[in-house]
Amino acid sequence: MPSDHPWLTRLAGRFIAFEGPDGSGKTTQFRRFTSACAEAGVTVCEVREPGGTGVGERIREILLDHAHRDMTLRCEMMLYMASRAQLVEQRIRPAMAAGQLVAADRYLASTIAYQGAAGGLPVADITDVARVALQGCVPDLTLLFDVDEETSASRMNPLLDRMEAKGREYHRRVRKGYLDQARAGPDQFRIIDAARPAEEVWRSMMDSLRRRFA
Repeated sequence: MPSDHPWLTRLAGRFIAFEGPDGSGKTTQFRRFTSACAEAGVTVCEVREPGGTGVGERIREILLDHAHRDMTLRCEMMLYMASRAQLVEQRIRPAMAAGQLVAADRYLASTIAYQGAAGGLPVADITDVARVALQGCVPDLTLLFDVDEETSASRMNPLLDRMEAKGREYHRRVRKGYLDQARAGPDQFRIIDAARPAEEVWRSMMDSLRRRFA
């Protein structure tokens, strides 16, 4: 059966990151997107952060575990970046070299929003570490699924992990951190209004991608 979105083949060899506050619905759209790409015949390397590799998944367990409430902010940032460094070398760069589309559920923008804008770490410190960890591997486009704190809170699982449980004011700062990045880098980001029904969000996202790459 022909794909409904034949232009998706132009994403081969690209790197697209899906970003947004907890409860934004980005992961739902991520899954639908990767399925649509597969239907269009595009080989997709799906990765998530933290995680995506054996090392990264172990780091993920530490980061999201309530047992580690005493983790310092700087340690938290370095662990996220360590997971990302492994992901870049083990999966992202090889996939792009093979002409695959890399679709990432979170990437560097998350660290700047969560540990930077919300947590209080200087963004310059984060970007200094990122230069070492990423070696210039950045997305061709970041899709930012923007949602207000009230809507976000209403969508989150009541069994919150360590990061999700940090409170509404923290998540307000996360949202601002994301939006500040998108406004400072309009060529690298597309803001998607994720407070709307899922089908409308999907159409908006696909239209943004088509206009950028088709």
